[in-house]
Amino acid sequence: MITLTKEDGPADLDGVTHLEIGASWDPTVGSSGGIIGKLRQKAGTDLDLIAIAMQGQDPVRLAGLDSTDPLGNGSLVHSGDNQTGKGEGDDETVTVDLARIPTNITSIVFVAAAYKKGSSFQKARNIAFKVYDATGGSTQQVAEIWPNLLSDHNSCAVAKAVRDGGSWKLQVINETGKIKQGDERELMKFAVRK
Repeated sequence: MITLTKEDGPADLDGVTHLEIGASWDPTVGSSGGIIGKLRQKAGTDLDLIAIAMQGQDPVRLAGLDSTDPLGNGSLVHSGDNQTGKGEGDDETVTVDLARIPTNITSIVFVAAAYKKGSSFQKARNIAFKVYDATGGSTQQVAEIWPNLLSDHNSCAVAKAVRDGGSWKLQVINETGKIKQGDERELMKFAVRK
């Protein structure tokens, strides 16, 4: 089992065949009280977990939003779009079968964003990103990442898996930034900078 923190630097994923990143959040009333607050909480808020497959410095595939299997071989799979944050456990996940990722993919950047217009990190509570070792069919949590509550940004670079010869390393990033909502190019530019 590996344990990851931002301060530890990149961790070798030797022995890890399946990596899973999960995002969870809870709906909130925000600064609204009464009926408006209850309606806002009932509607929930839509955050998005996105994995961007990189070829060198070029983003070439995106898992998330409306793409659940961008490589077409089951090696990078998104669970689907949760638009409310309701329910227990992870609201969205990305599962990576490291051995099946095509060799031209040199890294995968995991980003969470309030991507759609009207969504924001401030309209969610208890935002957490979890990293799991899902090798052998069992899932063990190896890291939990919490973004800064004081940030007014709408995206967070969570982690980055990097191919290192025949193996992989994982770096916890946990850095927030601003992107233009609804703009995939801005989202990918944010990922490239990580």
